[in-house]
Amino acid sequence: MDQDPELAKKITDEIVSRMERSKTDIPIGVSNRHAHLKQEDWDILFGKGMQPRKFRSVKQPGFWACYEAVNIEGPKGLIKNVRLIAPHRPHTQIEISKTDAGILGLKPPVRDSGHLTGSGAVRVIGPKGGIEIKEGLIIARRHIHFHPLEAKAMGVEDGEIVRVRAGGGGMRELVFEQVLVRVSDKFSLEIHLDSDEANAAWVKSGDKVNIV
Repeated sequence: MDQDPELAKKITDEIVSRMERSKTDIPIGVSNRHAHLKQEDWDILFGKGMQPRKFRSVKQPGFWACYEAVNIEGPKGLIKNVRLIAPHRPHTQIEISKTDAGILGLKPPVRDSGHLTGSGAVRVIGPKGGIEIKEGLIIARRHIHFHPLEAKAMGVEDGEIVRVRAGGGGMRELVFEQVLVRVSDKFSLEIHLDSDEANAAWVKSGDKVNIV
């Protein structure tokens, strides 16, 4: 059977590209349960005129963890001190793990950040009041943040789905499937795993993963 030189070259280039990008370390950010609030909900929970106070920076530019925290409540239980991430967003979004969902007695969907239509409901309690959000509770889909220059260097595009090896060389090493690539000039290279995922691979923030 005759071989197609152009097809053979395309396949070879693809293999080489994948091998090269697999050598690039991607830092882990373990995303513990946290909340993003819209201004109106912040006002009810913390009081009008109050401002979120910066506790520490996070790796993604322009965002920071706050001193302020809320409690979230479901039919089976309460989780206290869910830290807020600022600045405010157009819609309130609360991200938890599957383990957290079991404590609350809720079944939020796995969603990309910001895709909240039909997501979970939960009660949120702050120092000044409480609210019932009808949707906004999610288990965040695992994803990697890329700046456009980083994405170009690694040959990935926004919306692409990749496989990632975590915990390399360890007894709990595993490959995460269905990892979403997110590209923006507001991002910095980092994979976000929730606490359940990080515990499964025995990894922590600052450890590295690789696309495979």
